[in-house]
Amino acid sequence: MTTTDPTVLRQHAEQAYAHELSALAAHDDRPRPPRWNLSPHAVLTYLMGGTLKDGTEITPKYVGERRLMEIAVATLATDRALLLIGVPGTAKSWVSEHLAAAISGTSTLLVQGTAGTSEESVRYGWNYARLLAEGPSEAALVESPIVRAMRTGKIARLEELTRVQSDVQDTLITILSEKTLPIPELNAEVQAVQGFNLIATANNRDKGVNDLSSALKRRFNTVILPVPDSLDDEVRIVTSRVAQLATNLHIPAQPPRWRKSAGSSPSSVNCAPEPPRTARRNSRAPAAASAPPKPSASSTTASASPRTSGTAT
Repeated sequence: MTTTDPTVLRQHAEQAYAHELSALAAHDDRPRPPRWNLSPHAVLTYLMGGTLKDGTEITPKYVGERRLMEIAVATLATDRALLLIGVPGTAKSWVSEHLAAAISGTSTLLVQGTAGTSEESVRYGWNYARLLAEGPSEAALVESPIVRAMRTGKIARLEELTRVQSDVQDTLITILSEKTLPIPELNAEVQAVQGFNLIATANNRDKGVNDLSSALKRRFNTVILPVPDSLDDEVRIVTSRVAQLATNLHIPAQPPRWRKSAGSSPSSVNCAPEPPRTARRNSRAPAAASAPPKPSASSTTASASPRTSGTAT
């Protein structure tokens, strides 16, 4: 079981939800793919939430269409890599982290894609002090998280794939198609063992996006994560995330209790009583400047009649 440190500002998914993963593993009697900690059915339950036979509540990690998560889990059980794509804020990185945690027990085999991500970050690099002293050797090799995942049969993650330069992106083609990474300096190669796969995320609205080549696209099974379908889903997402952040940051104050009046829509949910109508009108309307009273119609007629009769005379 993964140990947790309460002083850590943000725990990894396998640490924050270790009790749920342990409970799922204890009750999971379905077949598991090689080197998977849970069966595909249990992974789906971990993502979408549910109640186990002993009453353990599994909190939903993804609020949305269940079919999308079914496709994602089924993809990782095959030899196809998974690409999660969508607009900002659609839980691409969140889903990627929890998938890796549920399947491999670790979500830390991560490469963060940026405009400056080099080929060494995806493949391997060298410890140049040992390289100069000893020449090319296994000891001088610095493996990337993807290579470590290939050796151990775990899930690797690559965030913001479309931020990476195109020539660096294409280094994944051999890894994903042949499940092999050649190391010509050592006249050797790294062959992926069963259980290895890759989850990549991509933002389709970010500036500086580098489109994937058609050859690389064919190596992925793409799942598009949409924005929440309803306001109720957004409220569920925000409420659960606020509660989690408050726990992680040890915020003592309790959030206000949401109040919904009878017959109101979700958009009218308030956390404080509505002020009286008169008070709202008085608070919005500025004080009117004093002005002389407007003369009445009778006084206007009386003052005009002498002039009228004089003119007639």
